[in-house]
Amino acid sequence: MTLKTALKLAKATLEACRKEGFQVAVAVSDRAGIPQVVLRDRFAGPHTVDVAINKAWTAVSFRQDTLSFALATAEPAHAGPRHFKNVVGVGGGVPVDGGGSILGAVGVSGAPGGEADDRCARAGLAAIRDDIEF
Repeated sequence: MTLKTALKLAKATLEACRKEGFQVAVAVSDRAGIPQVVLRDRFAGPHTVDVAINKAWTAVSFRQDTLSFALATAEPAHAGPRHFKNVVGVGGGVPVDGGGSILGAVGVSGAPGGEADDRCARAGLAAIRDDIEF
Protein backbone atom coordinates (compact mmCIF):
# COMPACT_ATOMS: atom_id res chain seq x y z
CA MET A 1 0.00 0.00 0.00
CA THR A 2 1.38 3.39 -0.86
CA LEU A 3 1.93 5.97 1.84
CA LYS A 4 -0.58 8.22 0.08
CA THR A 5 -3.26 5.50 0.30
CA ALA A 6 -2.37 4.64 3.91
CA LEU A 7 -2.71 8.31 4.90
CA LYS A 8 -6.03 8.62 3.07
CA LEU A 9 -7.28 5.52 4.90
CA ALA A 10 -6.15 6.83 8.29
CA LYS A 11 -7.78 10.22 7.73
CA ALA A 12 -11.06 8.73 6.47
CA THR A 13 -11.19 6.35 9.43
CA LEU A 14 -10.53 9.15 11.91
CA GLU A 15 -13.26 11.25 10.30
CA ALA A 16 -15.74 8.37 10.43
CA CYS A 17 -15.17 8.08 14.17
CA ARG A 18 -15.42 11.84 14.65
CA LYS A 19 -18.82 11.84 12.91
CA GLU A 20 -19.99 9.40 15.58
CA GLY A 21 -18.51 11.58 18.33
CA PHE A 22 -15.53 9.32 19.09
CA GLN A 23 -11.97 10.46 19.79
CA VAL A 24 -9.70 7.63 18.63
CA ALA A 25 -6.29 6.60 17.43
CA VAL A 26 -5.92 5.03 13.99
CA ALA A 27 -2.99 2.96 12.77
CA VAL A 28 -2.44 1.74 9.23
CA SER A 29 0.16 -0.97 8.80
CA ASP A 30 1.78 -2.53 5.77
CA ARG A 31 1.46 -6.23 4.91
CA ALA A 32 4.17 -7.08 7.48
CA GLY A 33 2.29 -5.32 10.28
CA ILE A 34 4.72 -2.39 10.43
CA PRO A 35 2.92 0.93 11.01
CA GLN A 36 2.90 3.30 8.04
CA VAL A 37 0.60 5.96 9.49
CA VAL A 38 -0.58 6.62 13.04
CA LEU A 39 -3.03 9.41 13.91
CA ARG A 40 -4.41 10.18 17.36
CA ASP A 41 -7.24 12.57 17.93
CA ARG A 42 -6.69 15.24 20.55
CA PHE A 43 -8.66 13.61 23.36
CA ALA A 44 -8.07 9.93 22.59
CA GLY A 45 -6.74 8.06 25.61
CA PRO A 46 -3.02 7.47 26.06
CA HIS A 47 -3.40 3.70 25.50
CA THR A 48 -5.15 4.07 22.14
CA VAL A 49 -2.02 4.45 20.00
CA ASP A 50 -0.47 1.14 21.08
CA VAL A 51 -3.81 -0.65 20.92
CA ALA A 52 -4.57 0.63 17.40
CA ILE A 53 -1.11 -0.45 16.19
CA ASN A 54 -1.56 -3.88 17.75
CA LYS A 55 -5.05 -4.32 16.31
CA ALA A 56 -3.66 -3.66 12.82
CA TRP A 57 -0.79 -6.08 13.51
CA THR A 58 -3.23 -8.76 14.69
CA ALA A 59 -5.43 -8.35 11.60
CA VAL A 60 -2.42 -8.76 9.29
CA SER A 61 -0.86 -11.60 11.25
CA PHE A 62 -4.00 -13.70 11.49
CA ARG A 63 -5.43 -12.56 8.14
CA GLN A 64 -8.82 -11.69 9.57
CA ASP A 65 -10.57 -8.83 11.28
CA THR A 66 -10.12 -8.73 15.02
CA LEU A 67 -13.85 -9.15 15.73
CA SER A 68 -13.70 -12.52 13.96
CA PHE A 69 -10.41 -13.31 15.70
CA ALA A 70 -12.01 -12.55 19.08
CA LEU A 71 -14.85 -14.98 18.36
CA ALA A 72 -12.49 -17.67 17.04
CA THR A 73 -10.32 -17.51 20.16
CA ALA A 74 -13.07 -17.05 22.76
CA GLU A 75 -13.06 -20.67 23.92
CA PRO A 76 -10.20 -21.55 26.29
CA ALA A 77 -9.09 -24.42 24.04
CA HIS A 78 -8.48 -21.94 21.19
CA ALA A 79 -7.33 -18.91 23.18
CA GLY A 80 -3.58 -19.58 23.01
CA PRO A 81 -2.83 -16.92 20.36
CA ARG A 82 -4.33 -14.25 22.62
CA HIS A 83 -1.27 -14.64 24.84
CA PHE A 84 1.21 -13.78 22.08
CA LYS A 85 2.91 -10.41 22.26
CA ASN A 86 1.02 -7.64 20.37
CA VAL A 87 -2.14 -9.71 19.84
CA VAL A 88 -5.41 -7.88 20.54
CA GLY A 89 -8.61 -9.92 20.53
CA VAL A 90 -11.00 -6.97 20.39
CA GLY A 91 -12.78 -5.52 17.36
CA GLY A 92 -11.26 -2.62 15.45
CA GLY A 93 -8.54 -4.25 13.36
CA VAL A 94 -9.43 -4.94 9.72
CA PRO A 95 -7.20 -6.25 6.93
CA VAL A 96 -6.84 -4.15 3.79
CA ASP A 97 -7.03 -6.38 0.77
CA GLY A 98 -6.94 -5.62 -2.90
CA GLY A 99 -6.40 -7.74 -5.96
CA GLY A 100 -6.64 -10.90 -3.88
CA SER A 101 -3.76 -9.97 -1.57
CA ILE A 102 -3.53 -8.47 1.89
CA LEU A 103 -1.94 -5.05 1.49
CA GLY A 104 -1.95 -4.13 5.18
CA ALA A 105 -4.48 -3.39 7.88
CA VAL A 106 -6.18 -0.59 9.75
CA GLY A 107 -6.55 -0.55 13.52
CA VAL A 108 -8.81 1.72 15.56
CA SER A 109 -8.91 2.23 19.32
CA GLY A 110 -10.90 4.59 21.49
CA ALA A 111 -14.53 4.25 20.43
CA PRO A 112 -16.88 2.75 23.02
CA GLY A 113 -16.36 -0.93 22.20
CA GLY A 114 -14.78 -3.04 19.52
CA GLU A 115 -17.87 -2.99 17.32
CA ALA A 116 -17.72 0.80 17.07
CA ASP A 117 -13.97 0.68 16.34
CA ASP A 118 -14.67 -1.89 13.61
CA ARG A 119 -17.43 0.27 12.11
CA CYS A 120 -15.05 3.23 11.84
CA ALA A 121 -12.34 1.06 10.26
CA ARG A 122 -14.75 -0.25 7.64
CA ALA A 123 -15.95 3.27 6.82
CA GLY A 124 -12.33 4.27 6.24
CA LEU A 125 -11.81 1.26 3.99
CA ALA A 126 -14.84 2.23 1.92
CA ALA A 127 -13.16 5.58 1.23
CA ILE A 128 -10.12 3.92 -0.40
CA ARG A 129 -11.78 0.92 -2.06
CA ASP A 130 -11.31 2.37 -5.57
CA ASP A 131 -7.65 3.14 -4.81
CA ILE A 132 -6.77 -0.47 -3.93
CA GLU A 133 -8.79 -2.48 -6.45
CA PHE A 134 -6.68 -3.78 -9.30
